Amino acid sequence: MTTEVNGVCGQAHFVGKRKDLVQAKRSVRTVDGRELIIIYHPDTFYALDLHCYHAGSKLELGDIEEIDKKLCIICPKHKYKITLAEGEGLYRAADPRQEKRIYKWYSKGIKQRVHKVTEDGGDVFVTLSDTTCYIESDYYYTEKGRKDRELVDDNKGIDTSEDDEDC
Repeated sequence: MTTEVNGVCGQAHFVGKRKDLVQAKRSVRTVDGRELIIIYHPDTFYALDLHCYHAGSKLELGDIEEIDKKLCIICPKHKYKITLAEGEGLYRAADPRQEKRIYKWYSKGIKQRVHKVTEDGGDVFVTLSDTTCYIESDYYYTEKGRKDRELVDDNKGIDTSEDDEDC
């Protein structure tokens, strides 16, 4: 199956039967060497790179929450918030120059690559993102990134770094 998105053709890859993916709620699939998490949440399918853009942890066990009216997955390792629809990184902060601190949600921009999900006759397909600009989760699909990802996987998501500043 071939689809056309924004004038660019891409191959739609079969990732499973709708009924199976709905029942599972979350599934991990490899498409053209890229590990993805397929999420079914409130009647919608989402597909994102499996490994978090920040430190490479797998997102499959992350909680899903609505943050600032956007559905997000929370990385289980460092609690980074990533929107399911856009792959946008969110953070909460207050302006330190203000006398009364009011915390608000802000965007870090697109950090996690998301992919298009389509359905056809009970079958679910993913078309990999064809955006040519670099997105931070792309790092974990480079040669060096794959090695770093293996270290994270070998430690079962346990942060063995001595630098706790990122947490």
